[in-house]
Amino acid sequence: MREQYRSEAFTEAGLAADPMQQFARWFRQIAAGGMLHEPNAMVVSTATPEGLPSSRTVLLKMYDERGFVFFTNYGSRKGRELAANPHVALLFPWHPLARQVIVTGTATRVPREETVAYFRTRPHGSQLGAWASDQSTVIGSREELSHRYEDLAARYPEGEKVPAPPHWGGFRVVPDTIEFWQGHENRLHDRLRYVREGGVWGVERLCP
Repeated sequence: MREQYRSEAFTEAGLAADPMQQFARWFRQIAAGGMLHEPNAMVVSTATPEGLPSSRTVLLKMYDERGFVFFTNYGSRKGRELAANPHVALLFPWHPLARQVIVTGTATRVPREETVAYFRTRPHGSQLGAWASDQSTVIGSREELSHRYEDLAARYPEGEKVPAPPHWGGFRVVPDTIEFWQGHENRLHDRLRYVREGGVWGVERLCP
């Protein structure tokens, strides 16, 4: 299984001065093009202090000049690992456009007011699901999970305000490096990586 990527050249001359501006440029192009079902899907990779890695797909919910934000149960595997080891990597696999964005950085919890504000925008069922699931823990059956949800649905019917769980919230990934990967023929891909040094972003080209 092999594919020849045919894309326009991606050079330093066309880069934004700031990597978050460059990310916004690519993200808007992809979201507007409708080629991906969920362009905000990203692979989040964490590790224990001993270096044992784990990865999962999570939805990006916000991004700005401060970094990338996603939400999760703080007691989940990724939540526990980030509490012990804040180093994290993000991967946006935009394969239909032969593009990837790879981020490395550190994760910190967002302020509680940001979590609550976002929680209010979630569908009612998703709000209940955040309470029903003790994410990453062992559960006896699907029925047990369904019963938890049904009990919560009876307690908080549609239209009833659901409080944001204290064990649930956001992480903001503050980037140290952001690589923009553009595929080309013969595996001669463009890889341009922003690196933050002393608060200033520089750009380096990597061999494919």
